[in-house]
Amino acid sequence: MLEISGFKVFPEAVSFAVQEKMLGAIRKVVESAPLFRPQTPWGKPMSVQMTSAGRYGWVTDRRGYRYETAHPVTKEPWPPIPEVILQVWQTHAAGAPAPDSCLINFYDQKARMGLHQDKDEADFTYPVVSVSLGDPAVFRMGGMERKAPTRSITLSSGDVVVIGGEARLAYHGIDRIKYAGSPLLPADLFPGGGRVNITLRRVDP
Repeated sequence: MLEISGFKVFPEAVSFAVQEKMLGAIRKVVESAPLFRPQTPWGKPMSVQMTSAGRYGWVTDRRGYRYETAHPVTKEPWPPIPEVILQVWQTHAAGAPAPDSCLINFYDQKARMGLHQDKDEADFTYPVVSVSLGDPAVFRMGGMERKAPTRSITLSSGDVVVIGGEARLAYHGIDRIKYAGSPLLPADLFPGGGRVNITLRRVDP
């Protein structure tokens, strides 16, 4: 385990076999909760596509950033969080209540995620647990203010990051995706390579 600016990074925490099971479970989630490209409150489309599982899904549009209990397009409830993904929370957030939201972000080679805080949850004592699948990504970690100094690390498929404690409200983001021809991601989902990021969160207090 590496600890960088309060972020706990667990390299190769998820085996390739379990990663494959996760991707299969995500396929089923996407079948009932299709990927969508959200817009920021300023009307700009995000470069990532996303969906969710669990009681809540994270959404953004002209009304702002928030959690909702239904898919913004289908208006149907989000599907349950797959058990194979819940096991990561049980390992890395032992003792915390079960997550009620699983945000799934799909990054193609051009997608980015600017520096941001995860602050739409009710209780910041619970961590955010993140799993990387597919091509490597340059993950940037900052401080409590957007202009604080940052450090970067490359996250590979199977790496887990726990954002909790002093880093729970720290700024972080994805600078770029590094094409590596990951054998995990099928061409029908990622014809040019890419990355799936899973983040488990506790929304309710």
